[in-house]
Amino acid sequence: CFLPGSDALIGLAKMSCKSTKVAPSVDFDHSCSDSVEYLTLNFGPFETVHRWRRLPPCDEFVGARRSKHTVVAYRDAIYVFGGDNGKNMLNDLLRFDVKDCSWCRAFTTGTPPAPRYHHSAVVYGSSMFVFGGYTGDIYSNSNLKNKNDLFEYKFATGQWTEWKVEGSLPVARSAHGATVYNDKLWIFAGYDGNARLNDMWTISLQDREHACWEEIDQSGEIPPSCCNFPVAVCRDKMFVFSGQSGAKITNNLFQFEFKGHMWTRIPTEHLLRGSPPPPQRRYGHTMVAFDRHLYVFGGAADNTLPNELHCYDVDSQTWEVIHPSLDSEVRSKHIFWLLSLLLEMPSGRLFHAAAVIQDAMYIFGGTVDNNVRSGEMYRFQFSSYPKCTLHEDYGKLWENRQFCDVEFILGEREERVLGHIAIVTARCQWLRKKILQARDRQRQVGAVDIPAGSRPSGTQPLLEVSIREAEAQPFEVLMQFLYTDKIQYPRRGHVQDVLLIMDVYKLALHFKLSRLEQLCVQYIEASVDLQNVLSVCENANKLQLDQLKEHCLNFVVKESHFNQVIMTKEFEHLSTPLIVEIVRRKQQPPPRLYSDQPVDIGTSLVQDMKAYLEGGGLEFCDIILLLDGHPRPAHKAILAARSSYFEAMFRSFMPEDGQVNISIGEMVPSKQAFESMLRYIYYGDVNMPPEDSLYLFAAPYYYGFSNNRLQAYCKQNLEMNVTVENVLQILEAADKTQALDMKKHCLHIIVHQFIKVSKLPNLRSLSQLLLLDIIESLATHISDKQCAEMGSDI
Repeated sequence: CFLPGSDALIGLAKMSCKSTKVAPSVDFDHSCSDSVEYLTLNFGPFETVHRWRRLPPCDEFVGARRSKHTVVAYRDAIYVFGGDNGKNMLNDLLRFDVKDCSWCRAFTTGTPPAPRYHHSAVVYGSSMFVFGGYTGDIYSNSNLKNKNDLFEYKFATGQWTEWKVEGSLPVARSAHGATVYNDKLWIFAGYDGNARLNDMWTISLQDREHACWEEIDQSGEIPPSCCNFPVAVCRDKMFVFSGQSGAKITNNLFQFEFKGHMWTRIPTEHLLRGSPPPPQRRYGHTMVAFDRHLYVFGGAADNTLPNELHCYDVDSQTWEVIHPSLDSEVRSKHIFWLLSLLLEMPSGRLFHAAAVIQDAMYIFGGTVDNNVRSGEMYRFQFSSYPKCTLHEDYGKLWENRQFCDVEFILGEREERVLGHIAIVTARCQWLRKKILQARDRQRQVGAVDIPAGSRPSGTQPLLEVSIREAEAQPFEVLMQFLYTDKIQYPRRGHVQDVLLIMDVYKLALHFKLSRLEQLCVQYIEASVDLQNVLSVCENANKLQLDQLKEHCLNFVVKESHFNQVIMTKEFEHLSTPLIVEIVRRKQQPPPRLYSDQPVDIGTSLVQDMKAYLEGGGLEFCDIILLLDGHPRPAHKAILAARSSYFEAMFRSFMPEDGQVNISIGEMVPSKQAFESMLRYIYYGDVNMPPEDSLYLFAAPYYYGFSNNRLQAYCKQNLEMNVTVENVLQILEAADKTQALDMKKHCLHIIVHQFIKVSKLPNLRSLSQLLLLDIIESLATHISDKQCAEMGSDI
């Protein structure tokens, strides 16, 4: 493995393509005409992504262990303020230097805030601002009260000053949320000593002399009154997750748009996308933002203290659990793997605090098991890989309708919708059978049966498929799902839009698309309200959608809904059988039936495209890729959706024989590396042996992928996974790609681990030239004494 501080540079294959020369971690622009002659990959100091590290704890002589405190990040330091040590409230200010991993008391002058906990602290400019919190003597239970004061601490001078603000003030509170956006401090919710709040206040931090508090008029789906929750800003929006709301604890995620002061509750879609569910309900946890992700750690969840790290992708609206990583040298020693993992990971805790510096999260303190306060500091290394664009790329293919090869003729009016056989047959078995039947009929009526990959571009006629069961509008929504694994939700609650999704749901049942079924049910049930419930119920009864009908009936007979619903005009025009059913259900509710059967959530876009590449789509291939003369059938629409190189070729320069030679610049990749690239193209897979990463490092530039996500994974793969076991394969790949510095590094490992390397079977299959390179390196770097010792061992 590479050691921190190594200066190895990998020179990758000389390329004939035109692209922009950029750092591996930056998205690139394909429109620039600069010629890339030589790409390098700098292996400097690095940290394993998704790795926890236990840092030096805070010594007792510096500061007490604590919880309910705050931490903020400023430059290369973490500042800890306040909290309680189990006996007393604190108002000391501690500083942790992240470079030196050292603790000290921060220099302060002036009058600091009174000792407190459950306050908030934010950084603006070169200052820290502390607002509110709970003060008093918790040991003697005296003088306890919430505060609404605002203090500033200047990092440069260490000066504490209190802001005296005229006019209206927020209600004194603790356990609230706070953040900085657009030069303002924003305060939300909390606890005032008698009740939980959900109001919002803001104050400008630019001009102390004219600053005043302003209450924000919020709109939309405002979170319920709550406390002990975190807030984080991402993509110019503020997010609130979970917390205590009265006697209720939820796991809701809310989004606040600063521009329009509008709240939105984000629906949970874990069943629909195959990702893990959101974190269970909790309070006293932390949440920080990095790149496009929110990271949630710790808290009290149903009388437990979990220590999983949950990640929410703001773009795709999905949750996942981040599994921690270890360095490769630790991973190679399997006997110590679990022990090392447990020692490095923080235990479950609540009322800790977290902050982000550069690309890492730091967590300090908190209450752990048996109500013990912690003085531990932990660091978690984020990954900053560009996002996967698989769903967006296929979505653009659907929107552009380029390279379409099938036309669906729908309903009695015979409306026509274009599509791509490769995507449709990969995702829906029902439509796959219809397409096969249509293709057979086309051949039977005398169509010339020429292999599709052998026709010149643009000569293949559209395959016509008639579907009488579907109308155009709901079918287009269904097609959007096939390409993207989601649908664009229409306006929530509007009757016509809900009825449209009910038609989509009917199609999903007919076409046996379990995943789409779940998505439609979720949308419809979330959209049912007092104004539309009767219309939805009548339509569900008409379409024989029993699950939705049941949901509507239960909604109507609820104590808080029944009187309002039966007083509407819509109830007067309801069909007699439904009125009878509602009355009977109100008088005698049916017993609840519980099923142990797991819900069929269907297969995801990734799962379907994986199966398609692995053989499920062989009979629909329409292009031949030639790798060093060896044919590999593939699908034009999929290649064009994911690669601007293929898209331009198929649009303008399609070979008449339907065959395309594969290379990456002037280099022909290995068969294994080529298969790794196809997995990336078809379903976004980035798992590959490290030797493949050498071949594919330049592929994003040459093939014009949407971003350099593949390259970022190749870099990480090479950094972490060069071991004695695979060094010979990587040596061969480095030699073939002329990655001279990587070749030199591999020879270095071989020389210093030669006794182990000499026993590898792959050594015998190396070329004569590479064996001579190894012998030369041995002769250069090993002394006579070492040579004698090595000879006796061998």
